[in-house]
Amino acid sequence: MSPSMTALVVEEENKKYQRGVKHLCDNGLTKVPTKYIWPEPDRPIFTKFDKLTKPKQNLKLPIIDITELLGPNRSHVLQTIAEACENYGFFQVVNHGMEGDVSRNMIEVCKKFFELPYEERSKYMTADMSAPVRCGTSFNQSKDNVFCWRDFLKLSAHPLPDYLPYWPSSPTDFRSLAAIYAKETKDMFDKMVKAILESLEIDGDGDDAAEELKAGSQLVVVNCYPPCPQPELTLGMPPHSDYGFLTLLLQDDVEGLQIMYRDEWVTVDPIPGSFVVNVGDHLEQRRYKSVLHRVLVNSTKPRISVASLHSFPFTSVVKPSPKLTDEHNPPQYMDTDFDTFLQYISSREPKWKNFLESRKIHHIR
Repeated sequence: MSPSMTALVVEEENKKYQRGVKHLCDNGLTKVPTKYIWPEPDRPIFTKFDKLTKPKQNLKLPIIDITELLGPNRSHVLQTIAEACENYGFFQVVNHGMEGDVSRNMIEVCKKFFELPYEERSKYMTADMSAPVRCGTSFNQSKDNVFCWRDFLKLSAHPLPDYLPYWPSSPTDFRSLAAIYAKETKDMFDKMVKAILESLEIDGDGDDAAEELKAGSQLVVVNCYPPCPQPELTLGMPPHSDYGFLTLLLQDDVEGLQIMYRDEWVTVDPIPGSFVVNVGDHLEQRRYKSVLHRVLVNSTKPRISVASLHSFPFTSVVKPSPKLTDEHNPPQYMDTDFDTFLQYISSREPKWKNFLESRKIHHIR
């Protein structure tokens, strides 16, 4: 085959993968294409030997009851939040007021969106990271050398009236149900910000950062992980930390989320109806650490998760609180902004916590 013919074949293959994992699966797939096979050191461990010799160990994250947070036990709950952020970078929230129809409806309507014909979903496919609605695949399909077993729908969500007209109009109830979900998660985020700042001994009612976060950005990311014929060869999402302040994650009943805990990958035990909350890179600039996490896939069940990512406004400069820094505790990271982040991830394949590491200040002692 001539070089030009080879180039055409490669281009056509790449186009096929750009259409997403769901499209591949809908057209029949019995093995994982090479484009999705991760190098051996990066693969999940799913050997028969491991299954026979290692009992399954899921991690039970600390649980925060929002009704307790709003009651007389607030100081105890704040201490639990502080310990969870310091030791895990994650916790689970229950009794948040969204256990019923809001959560269930969001999961169901998102399933329906990914069941739409490819031609309908493809209307929202774009490489423009600033687009108010973006449908795509992998982690960063324009830069990833190896693709992830994941399709996504990203919705800019705050301020909601500005973005809602751009959201998908099919399924017919998608906008209305997703709008309720976005509003409810924004309210939950506001409560969690106040509690986290208080756990850092910062008055959330008088802190400039708290006021900025109320007007901050919100991105709702729907993740679709179809069943994978060879889950031991690939990942739903690679190891990464979240750019932002906090992420609120709603999952269906299929496990898949893993976090790095004590230098090992451990699977988070899902609690039906709960939200998993994790520390983002913006909060690491204050004291708590953002933690690496990844997603596994499986061979039998599709999985849907909905992440609500909250951060400062896109125009804000993110920097440590002056209340947490002094000559003995200098800032650990350079001030940064959203444009710097976008430039970074647009120019290379995102890996681990590389962006945050690129902003680290190396103090001379």
